[in-house]
Amino acid sequence: MPSPNQLTRYYDVKRDANGQRYVEVHVTGFPLLQIPLLNKSTGFSREERRALNIEGLVPPHTSSLQEQKTRTYNSYRKQTSDFERHEFLRALQDRNEVLFYALLLDHLEEMLPILYTPTVGEAVKNFSDIYRYPRGLAVSTDDIEHVEEVLDNVPLNDVRMIVATDSSAILGIGDQGFGGMAISIGKLSLYVAGGGLGLDKTLPVELDVGTDRKDLLDDPLYLGQHHRRLTGRQYDEFLDRFVEAVAERYPQAIIQWEDFARGTAFRVLERYRRVIPSFNDDIQGTGAMAVAGLISAARIKGETLSDQVFVVVGNGAGGIGVADMIREGLRREGLDEEQIRQRLYVVGRTGLMVEGLGYEKDAFQQVFIQPRSAVEGWTLAGEQPTLLETVRSARATAVLGLTGSPGLFSEDVVNAMLEHTPRPIVFPLSNPTSHIEAHPADLLRWTDGQAIIATGSPFHPIEHGGREYRIGQGNNAFIFPGLGFGAVMSRAREITDGMVMEAAQTLADWTAEYAGEEAVFPAIDQLRAVSEQVAVRVARRAIAEGVSAERRIRNMSDEELTAFIREHQWTPEYLPFRRAADAELAGGL
Repeated sequence: MPSPNQLTRYYDVKRDANGQRYVEVHVTGFPLLQIPLLNKSTGFSREERRALNIEGLVPPHTSSLQEQKTRTYNSYRKQTSDFERHEFLRALQDRNEVLFYALLLDHLEEMLPILYTPTVGEAVKNFSDIYRYPRGLAVSTDDIEHVEEVLDNVPLNDVRMIVATDSSAILGIGDQGFGGMAISIGKLSLYVAGGGLGLDKTLPVELDVGTDRKDLLDDPLYLGQHHRRLTGRQYDEFLDRFVEAVAERYPQAIIQWEDFARGTAFRVLERYRRVIPSFNDDIQGTGAMAVAGLISAARIKGETLSDQVFVVVGNGAGGIGVADMIREGLRREGLDEEQIRQRLYVVGRTGLMVEGLGYEKDAFQQVFIQPRSAVEGWTLAGEQPTLLETVRSARATAVLGLTGSPGLFSEDVVNAMLEHTPRPIVFPLSNPTSHIEAHPADLLRWTDGQAIIATGSPFHPIEHGGREYRIGQGNNAFIFPGLGFGAVMSRAREITDGMVMEAAQTLADWTAEYAGEEAVFPAIDQLRAVSEQVAVRVARRAIAEGVSAERRIRNMSDEELTAFIREHQWTPEYLPFRRAADAELAGGL
């Protein structure tokens, strides 16, 4: 028996006798205007208005998409705060998705910090208070026993990319309960705008397993489940049911796991990555982004990755993900495990990860624990080396912060780096801006402009010594849209470590060729061009590793594969609408 979503279709995209695409719609009248995916607002032609029973329901003038963008941008600029601008754009997306993406692509560098980091943090914290329109799928502890039926309620039959979060570790603000849905929505917006994934191929998911936040549990207006988080076997059974149902409903879908607490993040990734194609952006996306930036920074110095000594500060999902990717990058440059250990140090909240201090209990951290012999001869004030002692004694040339601890990279730490390298690499990557480990202006002042800097949050160019410095933003958006789209287009059966590393190398190569001699990362307005190339090379890697199920691309040249990827990228435009023969059955209130 067909599921409910198969009984009611809203639209089909078809081609006419000349090969031109058009939309055949199965819903007319006022309900048509309530579907953001289909609503053109003032963009419907006079013929479409008559055929679709919407004459009189929109203003008489037919606006071009360009006119609509101009009108909407003028309204956007009247908003008085970043949070208001975020809400304005989300309301636009809930009203007219084509116009939303057309506007976003025109102003990507301006609007990305509004839609996502850092402004999205406020939207997450206020999600229950500002909720207005159902978007995405909420799978809660009330629903999990019949999750198959819940998935059948989604009116999309060809979802290819799911971003799913349990909201236990959002950005630098921790457990946010149901508010994490805003993160899934935001990430998928970047898949569409940056990667070119079709907007009807995406599904944001909130896995509502409860929250441990007492203020949320006590808030009668909180929209999530009012109980403590599931743990242990109950949690695993919840995710097992969800993954099984997704694999059945959407057999070609990829899952991006997002903002899981650090221990859970690694366990979930390993538990499911070979069950359903999936990856964790906090671990693998952050790691790939950071390594791409480090390759670029080393190039600026006239050196290689293996010439550096790295101190990664933060041993959560992001920090260990970065350390793991640095390890892979050094291995690719020919270093053995002992040489890698001598060049890669991970510092937690209390200091360097050294054996005998309890780090062994967490499997995902074990490979980065330094033996006691590694710190013999270091000058230490206590049993565990501090960040400053580690930087000085290890002779660090690069430090990366993923701690959420503002001001952690002090002038003393940076001066200790200057003892070993004239051009220290300093990446304070924590988000939001208020949690950054060091301000770029301070880093430039302390090093007289010699520091090579990338930050997690966006910064305006900074003037120092009569020169303007552009601060590269280490944004995962340079990785995950292209990685995901390449996996979708190759129909990858697994997201391999090789595919993730290929995304990192592609970003570094693209930066070297197109972004400028001193650039660590490209400008955000180059996101779609970067993502296209990442998608091509990720798909090529999937073929090489034997995990691609897409037969059409297996023997393509690089030029043919690029054309194939480009042909399937979605761009915001209004296609002609035609009324389906059965549309009158779906019309009316």
